[in-house]
Amino acid sequence: MMDVFYVSVDVGTGSVRAGLFTSDGCMVCTATCSLEMNQSEPHFYEQSSRNVWESTCSVVKEVVSGVKNREQIRGIGFDATCSLVALDGALSPVTVSLSGEDNWNIVVWMDHRAEVQAARINALSHPVLRNVGGKMSLEMQPPKLMWLKEHVYESCWKKARHFMDLPDFLTFKATGSLSRSMCSLVCKWGYQASEENGCYWDDSFWQSIGLQELVSDAYAAIGTDVKTPGQPCGQGLTVTAAEQLGLVAETAVACSMIDAHAGGLGSIGCNVDGDPFLNSLPLRCRLPVICGTSTCHMAISERSLFVPGVWGPYLSAMVPGFYTSEGGQSAAGKLLDHVIETHPAYGEVRDALQSTEYLQNVLNSNLEKLSNKKCIRLAALTSNLHVWPDFYGNRSPLADASLQGMMCGLTLDRSAANLAVSYLATVQALAYSTRFIVEALTAGGHNIKLMVLSGGLSKNSLYCQTHADVTGFPVVLPTGTDSMLLGGALLASVATGDANTCQEAMARMAGNGKALYPQEEDKSYHEKKYQVFKKMVEHQQAYRKIMATERDNI
Repeated sequence: MMDVFYVSVDVGTGSVRAGLFTSDGCMVCTATCSLEMNQSEPHFYEQSSRNVWESTCSVVKEVVSGVKNREQIRGIGFDATCSLVALDGALSPVTVSLSGEDNWNIVVWMDHRAEVQAARINALSHPVLRNVGGKMSLEMQPPKLMWLKEHVYESCWKKARHFMDLPDFLTFKATGSLSRSMCSLVCKWGYQASEENGCYWDDSFWQSIGLQELVSDAYAAIGTDVKTPGQPCGQGLTVTAAEQLGLVAETAVACSMIDAHAGGLGSIGCNVDGDPFLNSLPLRCRLPVICGTSTCHMAISERSLFVPGVWGPYLSAMVPGFYTSEGGQSAAGKLLDHVIETHPAYGEVRDALQSTEYLQNVLNSNLEKLSNKKCIRLAALTSNLHVWPDFYGNRSPLADASLQGMMCGLTLDRSAANLAVSYLATVQALAYSTRFIVEALTAGGHNIKLMVLSGGLSKNSLYCQTHADVTGFPVVLPTGTDSMLLGGALLASVATGDANTCQEAMARMAGNGKALYPQEEDKSYHEKKYQVFKKMVEHQQAYRKIMATERDNI
């Protein structure tokens, strides 16, 4: 029997990656290509759909180059960041930038230009907001569409005929189909989907936020053909796309997913080596944590659970038939990079790196040495340094983009040792933030028993062990694969019909992982630090009230 392969594409914030997978989920090879980014203003982040597609074609061609018979490649799946793409009536790029350059036609997910528009939406208290934890994030698409209409009306809004999430742009380029993914629409666009009321756009919501044009156009600009992840798109690859990608025309193309959801799909079914109890836990007790530039916490349930400050519940956004509740941190890996790179000792530590060394691994090693030197447990090195990690606002569970980062316990110490401790305090703060989110999920009815970590930060042993110690849950780390790319391969297997459901594909392809267990020796210490963590945001809110009173008197 001929070997079968699937291609998966993951478009992240800074790069495009592709992977080639066998039918049992084994990753054969990967390729990566960096992406261009334009930052025209503070908190404005823009990309080019041309650059994204060209980079996608490059990495796919690379991973399939070793497969002589391209008929063996049965399907392709895409995931991408939840970034907003603008196209005109000819399906060419339309600018989203104040510069007016059509090349910059993507508002990147992390772009925070629409803060005022998000606040206006939230002031309406429209019923649609119930499905986003009560508040719509400025990272979602409705406030960004409002911003485009209000700030680039002539250069963008009047010309644009199609707005879509980046994952849907990829399936459009591959198939020519303008179908949209249920994952993108329910999570980022305010699309309503439930078992009780069906699926629909809420006319009153769009009219109330001043985007009535979308209603009168019968939503043609933002999507009317909605598919669940894994369903086949169009008639498969077009002749043009097949040639660009190095594949065969009509190769099956799966309905896409947001990158974090693909990571959740690719990791939630992971088995744990040597632990029958953890393997027996149902999917609803497993929390995929996709940790990279930002972090997403993806809980699923068989019924709709509304959690204040947590996005969702979203029907069929990650695992078809299940509701997803999505917590998150807008800056995680990006925050660690910031804390490290702005410290006075950064240059000294960076310059001492060997070519094969990774800076965070070196910091982890330095912390172990410092712990041994001081004869205290590593975690306790931060007893006098505390961090509130919302340097880019709070996504969950407070849903307040205006919150800012805090560090308490700073000194004049400029040493490499102080850099390591500052980094450790930030790692711990991200773990306390995860615990804060999990507590909100639990209060809302979820029953979390373990976490499955994937993404770039899951390769950081200190980050992973700290999450286990702080939350008290085992942390599972998938081995031998990349969860986001695997998620796309799972979708491809469903689109081809090789698997009937995503659950069937998970059972065959999800693979194994190892578990990290909480260290009881640090439990008391982290309990005290967590108390300080929660006090810090209370203090920030109190300071704001004091200063608001002062502003009123000016």
